[in-house]
Amino acid sequence: MKTVARQIVGVYFVGIFVLIPGLWAATMNGYGGWDSMVGQLQFSNVSNFSTFLMDPSTGTLYLGARDAILAVDSSSLRQKHTQIIWNVPEDKQQSCVGKGKTEGDCHNYIRLLEFVADGRIYACGTYAFDPQCAVINMLDFSLERAEDGSVRMETGKGKCPFEPSQHYTAVMADGVLYAATTSNFLGTLFDISRATGSEGERIRTEQSINWLSDPEFVSSSFIKERSDTGDDDKIYFFFTEVAKEYDLYTKVKVSRVARVCKGDVGGMKTLQKRWTTFLKAQLVCEDRASGQRYNILTNVFTKEHRPGDPSSTQFYGIFTSQWEREELSAVCMYSLADINKVMAGSFKELKKNCENWMNPDPIPNPRPGQCITRALKAAGFESSLKLPDKVLTFVRDHPLMENSVVSAPLLVRRGITYTRIAVTLTPTANSDQGSAAVLLLGTDRGELHRVSVVGQNATLLQEVPLFTAQEPVNNILLYQDQALVGSPLSLARVAAEGCGVYPTCEECARAQVLGCKWSLKEGTCTPILIGPLQVESEDALKLCDTGEARCAPVLKELRVVEGLRVLLPCVQVSPRPCHWEYPPDRHTRQHHAHLEVTVTTASLGSYTCYCEEGRRDGPACRRATYTLTLEGPQVGVSVSLAGSRQVVAVYLFCFMAGVVFGGFLLHLFRKRRGIRHAPEKGRDLLPSSDTPQSPSSTSLLSEGVPLTEKRNGTLNGHGGLYSNAGGLKLQESAANLAEELGSTDRMGRLGAGLGARSEEELRSEDETVVERVDERMDAFRGAPLAQCEENSF
Repeated sequence: MKTVARQIVGVYFVGIFVLIPGLWAATMNGYGGWDSMVGQLQFSNVSNFSTFLMDPSTGTLYLGARDAILAVDSSSLRQKHTQIIWNVPEDKQQSCVGKGKTEGDCHNYIRLLEFVADGRIYACGTYAFDPQCAVINMLDFSLERAEDGSVRMETGKGKCPFEPSQHYTAVMADGVLYAATTSNFLGTLFDISRATGSEGERIRTEQSINWLSDPEFVSSSFIKERSDTGDDDKIYFFFTEVAKEYDLYTKVKVSRVARVCKGDVGGMKTLQKRWTTFLKAQLVCEDRASGQRYNILTNVFTKEHRPGDPSSTQFYGIFTSQWEREELSAVCMYSLADINKVMAGSFKELKKNCENWMNPDPIPNPRPGQCITRALKAAGFESSLKLPDKVLTFVRDHPLMENSVVSAPLLVRRGITYTRIAVTLTPTANSDQGSAAVLLLGTDRGELHRVSVVGQNATLLQEVPLFTAQEPVNNILLYQDQALVGSPLSLARVAAEGCGVYPTCEECARAQVLGCKWSLKEGTCTPILIGPLQVESEDALKLCDTGEARCAPVLKELRVVEGLRVLLPCVQVSPRPCHWEYPPDRHTRQHHAHLEVTVTTASLGSYTCYCEEGRRDGPACRRATYTLTLEGPQVGVSVSLAGSRQVVAVYLFCFMAGVVFGGFLLHLFRKRRGIRHAPEKGRDLLPSSDTPQSPSSTSLLSEGVPLTEKRNGTLNGHGGLYSNAGGLKLQESAANLAEELGSTDRMGRLGAGLGARSEEELRSEDETVVERVDERMDAFRGAPLAQCEENSF
């Protein structure tokens, strides 16, 4: 145990010394040194940051955490921050725990921070599964209090979730809060509501699975869409829910966008205090070439491509797939015009008699779900209260649109899980291409990825590690020329755009389409200020000394042995396909962009992955290259399963022979010394049945020697083998024999009778034991060995 403890301590200290340089490199890599990073140690007893709010007039960043709200100067993160403690009383925490919740969840997790009028902030927290809201005075950064000194609070139900981990979104529109959250303690009821304002103006969704079916809310946006027709402003909600239009054996999740009008006040009789403009449509993110569809939405960023023009709004969403087991992320973009076009289309209806979705006909007039425009007001419909019951009944029963909002992925990454997205627009070097979108993508491993998107071409520019692998990125906020990136424990500030963010020649060459070039004289990435782009991308990569460029990867040599299976990774950024070049005599299998190779003498050689990232007729980009070389057999890797079973059989035979021989030597020793032992002493001579050395212990033999998770010599990173279940009968018989011969009771009786028995009696008994062992071992020798399992990947 001391040896194991010393090894654990050694690994711990090695991890510390490995981690510290990594954090230093991540912090000092061109982003302002330690001033760029605010870690958990600088926030005394504060963690679980979940909400960001930026005051653009002062540059102050407000952070919502567990039991606290912090104010940080974004221009200098090292300056001392101020904080408000807003915790839960002890008796309320105990009551929460008594209802079956964990102590960790029975705190006040701040989930909402939004500006309201007169320099105040509206804040809401879970408050031990009893959501509460309060107002923060920004002048002295304090919670408003009642006359008795207590915090002035109001209920947060419908404004804030009950549980810290529940999916939730909210947005403030002209001082009124619109929220999408759970509305009960159990988390089984869901609402999209106008959560503040006068009591008569508070309306919400209908409690119907046709409106919301077990949704997971993702994001919300307030879009001012007033035009010459007098159209109303709208609030858009993005979420994933269980589809009711698909009648399959399993629950199918789909991504949705829902829309409500800001001026909606509900119906007079039908849909009273309910939305009369609630419409939703499916978001489809699909790669048509491969037929791959990504159906689960995880995050959305709203961006106006032309500032001041709401019609140019684009929504960038991160998707994953319900059907994929491996990590996978895709990014799709949807325009506001495409969403509005679908919302103005036909409705979807479920016919109860045949259980098929069909288009209803006819649609009543005025059109259900539309906002109150000048034309409707001229026709006598001044508000939603004036709408006819047939219109309200129709929109109540048909909230789903027939058509879907379809988009192709801008990029697809396998082996990566993106958690947050932000988008900046940068002029390109080629004026004909307009502007390029630079995607800032946070991962679940604390990294920030930069990807440029020009037309249909996506290029991975940079991967920056910001936090430890256990800290997922949960917030990205853009302010001026910087991006504030947060995790549950830390905060980092990095440059949002500009050529200076690319510290190496290779990264600068990838960003050439953004108007960047590498200055050999200065050793920095500088913008191209005058004239058009003169150097082609491939030529720019050749200017770099090292070969670690986007289309010139480093050759990696892998030393392997025959019979192994190795997986050669290839990073696929664009949704367009990748292909491999390899030796003709081989046994391979492609998993998306990655390649699985079964090592034989004929499969040795060079393997190169090419991915299409530009035009379909353009040259493919070389993303990875490997060479497989053969080395000598390794212990535990090249041994066959048949050999493993023979080794187990020999081991059992030797072990049992050793037990018998040891007992015989013990008998001779006792006879020679003339020592008489009590039964308890006899039991102490055998190992404990709890230890792995004991034949009766299940930890050694009864698990089939599971040295690895792969089977039949498949490499899994540990170089082990998996012994199949066919040898369990042999192991079980050996264990039973060991238990019968080596039981403590028998040895106790043997030790107790040593002095009372004659030498002939003892010799006779020993011969009997040896004969029984020989009989059992003969049975083992004749037992057939189990057949090998079939290879499986």
